[in-house]
Amino acid sequence: MISREEILANLRRYDLGKIKVGVVASHSALDTCDGAISEGFRTVAVCQKGRDRTFANYFRTQRDTSGNVLRGVVDETVQVGRFKDIMLPEVQRSLMENNVLFVPNRSFVSYSGIDAVENRFEVPIVGSRNLLRSEERGDERDYYWILEKAGLPFPKKVEKPEDIDGLTIVKVHHKEKKLERGFFTAKDYEQFADKSAELIKQGVIEENFLKEARMEQYIIGPVFNLDFFRSPLEERGEQLELLGVDWRFESSLDGYCRLPGKQQVELEEDGIIPEYTVCGHNSATLRESLLDKAFEMAEKYIEATKKYYNPGIIGPFCLQTCVDKDLNFHIYDVAPRIGGGTNVHMSVGHPYGNTLWRKEMSTGRRLSAEIRRAVEQERVDEIVT
Repeated sequence: MISREEILANLRRYDLGKIKVGVVASHSALDTCDGAISEGFRTVAVCQKGRDRTFANYFRTQRDTSGNVLRGVVDETVQVGRFKDIMLPEVQRSLMENNVLFVPNRSFVSYSGIDAVENRFEVPIVGSRNLLRSEERGDERDYYWILEKAGLPFPKKVEKPEDIDGLTIVKVHHKEKKLERGFFTAKDYEQFADKSAELIKQGVIEENFLKEARMEQYIIGPVFNLDFFRSPLEERGEQLELLGVDWRFESSLDGYCRLPGKQQVELEEDGIIPEYTVCGHNSATLRESLLDKAFEMAEKYIEATKKYYNPGIIGPFCLQTCVDKDLNFHIYDVAPRIGGGTNVHMSVGHPYGNTLWRKEMSTGRRLSAEIRRAVEQERVDEIVT
């Protein structure tokens, strides 16, 4: 892990009066940029060649002669051949010379590689650099390890295919779509063998997929991504905030589920198995009797990260949950950074964040509000790693 002393030395060379917010132009970058603009910062998006027009053209910022924003949210773009080229020394140097504080999202880690993020990325990161590795399922101290240490509920693990006895979800990376899923479900070993063979044949999963797969009990119930924020700067109120809730659209699963049951069975018999590729999100709220449970889970997660990943979670994080028939939460994924569904709340804010802060408060804006506060209080070192 790159030393904290090195990051703070780089930070000391910044002109804190000219801070800009930077992000890889993918995942939740528009929310990050929109929030930064709302809080008065200029924005920098690192774009991959061929995937840059959304940011460099369609959401490009236009300002008047006084610097007021007329439209758009992306002030500057840095074009690279591949997203992982953000690790090139000259790219990092230009970001630091431009006073960029960097907001990590899942695309940043996935495209760059967690080793590079931990050991080679010298730009100060707003958030918890050391927790980003916990998203790597199968790592010795992944988020399941943290959940277990925290005493939090998560679906029961199935150790091997022969142990499948009831509906089980097999979590595995997609063979071709590196950021996506090759997930599938099976009720017993025979169905597991049939589905996995078909998906291998279709090129959805690798032949040796079991090496990095996780199999666990499938929880039947609605999905809620709980978008939280933890502020190490807060001294008067609670450090933990629930900003909002989102849920995802998945292709081809959602179209599959809209068909009559008979047709779903016929499709499966023909070898057409739904995929779980995330293609969009929508907003949601929780019944208020569930909010206590949500906050309790988040507090336990925070305490575990402080104990095992000093200084603990900083800024946004997302507990991805299912709620069963008895209204119990089950955490099936954890994002120790800005979540993938926060774009649904950009500009209009999260329902709970708006209620708490009495203005439009998305995750992106909350991030930049924390940066603003840190700059004003000369405490930027407390929110970067």
